[in-house]
Amino acid sequence: MKYIILLGDGMADEPLGELGGKTPLEVAQTPFMDYLASRGEFGLVRTVKAGFPPGSDVANMTVLGLDPAIYYTGRAPIEAVSLGVKLTEEDTAFRINLVTITPGENGLIMEDYCSDHITTEEAARLIEDLKQIAGDNTFIDMYPGFEYRHLMVIHGYDKPDLRTTPPHDIIGGYIDPYLPNDSLLTDLISRSMGVLKDHPVNMLRRKNGKREATSLWPWGEGKARNVPTLQKEYGISGAMISAVDLLKGLGRLRGMEVIDVPGATGWIDTNYDGKAQAALGALSRHDIVYVHVEAPDEAGHGGLTREKIKAIEDFDHNIVGHVFTSLERSGNPFRLLIMPDHPTPIMKRTHTPDPVPFVLYDSTAHTDKVRGFTEMEAQATGLFIDEGFTMLARLVKGPS
Repeated sequence: MKYIILLGDGMADEPLGELGGKTPLEVAQTPFMDYLASRGEFGLVRTVKAGFPPGSDVANMTVLGLDPAIYYTGRAPIEAVSLGVKLTEEDTAFRINLVTITPGENGLIMEDYCSDHITTEEAARLIEDLKQIAGDNTFIDMYPGFEYRHLMVIHGYDKPDLRTTPPHDIIGGYIDPYLPNDSLLTDLISRSMGVLKDHPVNMLRRKNGKREATSLWPWGEGKARNVPTLQKEYGISGAMISAVDLLKGLGRLRGMEVIDVPGATGWIDTNYDGKAQAALGALSRHDIVYVHVEAPDEAGHGGLTREKIKAIEDFDHNIVGHVFTSLERSGNPFRLLIMPDHPTPIMKRTHTPDPVPFVLYDSTAHTDKVRGFTEMEAQATGLFIDEGFTMLARLVKGPS
């Protein structure tokens, strides 16, 4: 038996007036997910445990079968694993976004959490020059990542009451109430603005009409923690396919092969076909494959309704349809889990902790009920999984 997880990040949403009171999932044309919802185990699952932030770190850790109450320490340590950065017990890792902060009437405003999806190449130049803001503080290291997502490690740093805020939670808002409650971090933010103000990368972006990366923004801090591999826990091997460091880090923590697909991005221009082909190829070497697509989440953060619908439709056709039809033609038994990790509502432009729809399809034992892959129809089935970290066992071992 082979096992596949196809995850459309942030696909779930809330009813929108501009869509006649429907959600993007209800409006999108998703024949493959609808087909599977009609023939598989279909319902809602809680991926964000009470008391935890509704981020992709907590939610995807949950989908990978890890109880956040036991294993979660923060987002950045997971991304450090992806980048090959080893943390000691004394280290604290931070995600640092390259963001666009602009002056407003009453202070500085978080205009964009991703600097107009700055390219990885541009960002690497900025991060290299931002290293100077640490000054004589040799206990601070910065590492370039992917697009706007990067890593900072502060050695010997420990502030139990530290408070930081994800930049995508404050889009369009004044930053003052959300600045870290630590002078070292606020000083780094201030210093970064000076370095980036007239940086050649930003001057060229300004000329081309693109948003500039005007500041770094630290958040998602945490300490390193070991987790069991899939081999140790289930006796299976796996592969992770994603464009973002967080998922790659989670894959490595679980002992999975991390596959980099050329042309894979976190947006609607990603190489869908390459991801699907890589997944099918990986199944010849592994028992389970996890394919993560970021685009619906990014559209949700941007408040982009049309783009979110397109991202969902592309996910359905190019990932779900491609993988499912290929597996069906093979004639070999498989189980397929399709779901978002969390909602990213267009109106709120950030994550919420609400349960999300899922379908678990077993090629050897399916049902036949006509329904669509939507939030409302999932709720109507009455099936609700409260502890989302049990979903992986449900996929591998079947319902208990």
